[in-house]
Amino acid sequence: MRNSTFYIVGKHAVTEALKNPKRKVIRIFLTEDSKKQINKEYNRLNLLKDIKIYYKTKKELDRYCSKDDISHQGFVAEIEHLNKFSIKDFLEKNQNRNNINFVALEEVTDPRNIGSIIRSAASFNMDGIIVKERSYPSESKLLYKSASGSTEVINIFEVSNINTILKYLKSKNFWVSGFDGKAKDDFTKHDWKGNNVLLFGSEGYGLNYQTKKNSDFLFRININKRVDSLNISNSASVVFHYININKEKSWYLEMFYLLLLSGPHSSIGRATDL
Repeated sequence: MRNSTFYIVGKHAVTEALKNPKRKVIRIFLTEDSKKQINKEYNRLNLLKDIKIYYKTKKELDRYCSKDDISHQGFVAEIEHLNKFSIKDFLEKNQNRNNINFVALEEVTDPRNIGSIIRSAASFNMDGIIVKERSYPSESKLLYKSASGSTEVINIFEVSNINTILKYLKSKNFWVSGFDGKAKDDFTKHDWKGNNVLLFGSEGYGLNYQTKKNSDFLFRININKRVDSLNISNSASVVFHYININKEKSWYLEMFYLLLLSGPHSSIGRATDL
């Protein structure tokens, strides 16, 4: 039985879907210009092989995004949903890791914000995004356009209850850190070691009371006092970038210490002998 299908628009959203071997692309609609772009930029990948292609004018493609006020850039595709991948499956495949970083979104509903968060999370090497199944707009053209193809390169876990999954992850040695504008602690003062869940609340109301109770820490992002707040997607991007840098620093330090401990036969030892 075939999965339900839906439409996505935009150059990056469509080309990344074509590049993803796990994504079933039913058909694509291109203008003559967008066809030339694909052939020129992705010639070696042969992205259009075995794909049903329909050539349309820009005006004909406009009807696919007239309600959403977004540009299709000459690219429209009909695709199937990816097969769902559970957090339990992910943890089983990554049993030996101790630096996993998940992002959890509680009642974040704006497709543009969610898409931007997905894009930032993928860019800064987060391991997956946890969303509430009921409020996640999984077929939104706005979301896919804002994510700019990043939906194809990061795990998105749809769950029925955020608090239930937080409790489960805590039982698996994850630290849950909620981000709240009224929190006392600056997130940059935390060491961010181990496995973490980065928790963000709704655009209007932030984190719910019960979700805060399930958090091990509550952090704020320090910004100019004359600015009231950051948009949620901007806040998330700041956090992801900072944590990614710290993860990279930790990896380099770990490699450095391993070299030091490897004794006089290590490359450091030989360099010292010169």
